[in-house]
Amino acid sequence: MTSIMAKVKSVYRCEQCGADHSKWAGQCSECGEWNSLTEVRIEPTVTHRAKPMGGGYTGQAANVTLLNQITVSNETRLGTGIGEFDRVLGGGLVTGSVVLIGGDPGIGKSTILLQTATHMASAQSSALYVTGEESLSQVALRAHRLELPTDHLQVMAETCVERICEVLAQVRPAVAILDSIQTLYTETLQSAPGGVSQIRESAALLTRFAKNSGTSLFLVGHVTKEGALAGPRVLEHMVDCVLYFEGQSDSRYRMIRAVKTRFGAVNELGVFGMTDKGLREVANPSAIFLSRYDEAIPGSIVMISREGTRPLLVEVQALVDDAHGQPRRVALGLEQNRLNMLLAVMHRHGGVQTSGQDVYVNVVGGLKITETGSDLAVLLACASSLRGKALPQQLAVFGEVGLSGEIRPVPNGQERLKEAIKHGFKYIILPRGNAPQKPIPNVQIISVARLHEALTEAMNLTEELA
Repeated sequence: MTSIMAKVKSVYRCEQCGADHSKWAGQCSECGEWNSLTEVRIEPTVTHRAKPMGGGYTGQAANVTLLNQITVSNETRLGTGIGEFDRVLGGGLVTGSVVLIGGDPGIGKSTILLQTATHMASAQSSALYVTGEESLSQVALRAHRLELPTDHLQVMAETCVERICEVLAQVRPAVAILDSIQTLYTETLQSAPGGVSQIRESAALLTRFAKNSGTSLFLVGHVTKEGALAGPRVLEHMVDCVLYFEGQSDSRYRMIRAVKTRFGAVNELGVFGMTDKGLREVANPSAIFLSRYDEAIPGSIVMISREGTRPLLVEVQALVDDAHGQPRRVALGLEQNRLNMLLAVMHRHGGVQTSGQDVYVNVVGGLKITETGSDLAVLLACASSLRGKALPQQLAVFGEVGLSGEIRPVPNGQERLKEAIKHGFKYIILPRGNAPQKPIPNVQIISVARLHEALTEAMNLTEELA
C-alpha cells in the first residue's frame, strides 16, 4: 500500500502588506518594510469548519437588476442605551452593520462595549459578548465593578472565527461584540493570529456573516504606536463604521470620533466622562471646553467650532513672547503648517508682525480642531496676546481666513450662532457671508469681510467695554 504525501509548500509573507515572496529577504519588495517576512506553510488541501452560506458577500444573490426596481426599506436601528454613542453611530446601530472601534490601551474600548451589551440585553435585544483576550471571570469581574445588569447578557470565550460563526448562527443575537479582531484566527490559514492575512480573512468571514444574518457586529481593534489601527488598511474598507477613541489616559474625558460611517455624518463626536462606574455621557460638552477664568485675560478667546453635525464652543489660548534665538511656532490641537500660514497672512494683511516672537497656540481640553473655521479665532487670540489687551469674555468668533486676507464663510453658520447665543454670548464676530438676515435681540453681530476689519472691531470692542 503506497501513500502519496502531498507536498507542503512554504512562502514568505510580509506582515505589513500581505505580499508573498518565494524566498526570504530582509526587505519587502512591495511595501519596503524591513524584517517583516515570515515563513507561512501552505497546505494543498485545507478542510475547515466554515459552512457555505447562501448569497454573495453582501447577502444578496448576484443577479443584474435596474436600480429603480430595488425596494428601499428604512434601516431599522437599535438603540445602544447610550445617547452619545448613538449620535456617533448616526442615530443607533443599523441591523447587519459591522463597526470597528479602535483606541489606545486602557482608554475604555472594552468598558463602553460591555456597557452597551448589557444595556441592549436588558432592553430585550439579545446580545453576545465574545472575548478573546480576557477570561470569562475577568469579564464578570468588570461587569460587577461597573454595577451592570448581567442577568440577560450571554458571554463566550473563543478565538476561532468558524466556531464563532457557528455559535452566532445558533444563538442569532441582535448584536455581537468581538474583543478583539487581533486575537481571532481562521482555520483556513496556518499563520499566527494577529498577522495581516489572519486579520483580513477573519474580518471578511465575519462581515459576510453579518450581511447574511442581520446580526450587528462590534469589532475591537488595537492601534500601533503611531495611533493607526493595527493590521491591513483594507480592514477599514471592509467594515461599515470606523470609530476612534481619543483623549489622554490621564484625562477624565474621552471622545469617540466617527472616522468612517455609511449610515451617518463623518467626524461626528461623542464626549464621555470616565468614572469609577464606567463611561458616562456628557450632555453639554461645550461646558467642558469653556473652563475659563473669572476675569478676562490676554490671548484667550472662544471659538465656535463644529464636530460632525454638532456645534461646539471651545476656548483657544495664545501666548506671544519675545524669542530668545530662533522663533518657535507651536500648535496644540491645531495643524502646525496652518498656524505658520495664518501668521504670515496676519503680517501681510493685518499689519501685525510676529517675526521675532515665539507663538504658542493651545485648544483647551485636549480637543483636536481639524476645520478651517478656527482661523479667525487663532489670529485674534495671537493679536490679543501680543498687544496685552484682553478680549471681552462675552465675545465668540468663527470664520476662515484666506491668503489675501478675506474672511470666508463657513458651513453651518446659523447652528453655530444658536449655540453661542444659548450659552449667553453677547458679541459675535463672524464672516459677512454667515451674517443673519434679521437682527437678534440682546446680541451684537459684527460681520467682517477682511482681516484688518476683524482686528479693528475686536480691539474697539475691547476699549468700549473696558
